[in-house]
Amino acid sequence: MPIIINVDVMLAIRKMRSNELAEKMGITTANLSILKTGKAKAIRFSTLEAICDILECQPGDIMEYVKE
Repeated sequence: MPIIINVDVMLAIRKMRSNELAEKMGITTANLSILKTGKAKAIRFSTLEAICDILECQPGDIMEYVKE
């Protein structure tokens, strides 16, 4: 898939753990893991907004397009 999810990168920069982000977002760590590994087929704008708000970043910091 040409869309790369960089949540792990932003978590490392912010020195935050996945379970902390999931807790602040109000989702399970399993659902966050699906998103982080790129296995999610879609993402809601409200989810993207919550990630950006908590990690203080832009959507482009989280998602990247890489041509195959």
